[in-house]
Amino acid sequence: MSSVSGLATTPPPTPPQPAPSHRRSARSREGASLPWRYLGYVGYYVGAGLISGAVVHHPMDPTRYSIIAGSGVLVFLVATVLNDIVLATEKPALSRMVRVLGTSTMLSFGLGMLSGGMQHFADLPDRCAVLIPLGIVLSFVAYFLKEDKRPWRRIFGLMGLAVLIVTALTFAGLRHIAPTMAEGAGGGHSHSDVETEKGSDQGPEGDHGTGTGTAGPTSEPTPPAKDTRPSEEPGHEDGHSH
Repeated sequence: MSSVSGLATTPPPTPPQPAPSHRRSARSREGASLPWRYLGYVGYYVGAGLISGAVVHHPMDPTRYSIIAGSGVLVFLVATVLNDIVLATEKPALSRMVRVLGTSTMLSFGLGMLSGGMQHFADLPDRCAVLIPLGIVLSFVAYFLKEDKRPWRRIFGLMGLAVLIVTALTFAGLRHIAPTMAEGAGGGHSHSDVETEKGSDQGPEGDHGTGTGTAGPTSEPTPPAKDTRPSEEPGHEDGHSH
């Protein structure tokens, strides 16, 4: 009985604790990586911001905004490589790297569509009514493909069904509101009237209107119109008298 009681009261062995030097080195490495992680997060938001503006304004100048969107994707991918590959505690395999880069590209466009559509819905309601639902679906699919080990169960499960319902309701609601927003967008930041606003500063002959900074050309007094009737000879002032 004594041996049994002795075994029962023996405490379990405690796991070995890391040495203080190891803890200090881990904290120092984590502190040294914080500035780089900050740059990575700045890249996330700057890249998504560039894409959000480009996807909304793309029809106005396709070449210009395609370059802006490509720059945003590049910035977002650099931030992804920095945070998820370079600063990762465990270096991912090559297949994982390819998956991270591909899904990050999808995620950047999804977030850009969502944020840009919400920001400019009052200006371009018809276009943004499509961009916002697309952004919801694309960002949801891209995030779980990137982060979840078994993404298809969530994408095609109850969570995916809930996102699909929310997206359909959002699209229907925005399409219903869009005509009223388009009618009341005359006094707002309308992107469709940019050329009209530029042309309003010029007159019908191309002259700039008078403003506070520049004075328009002064108009000379118009001389009185000359009488176009045939001149009467002296002595004929009274009509038929000779």
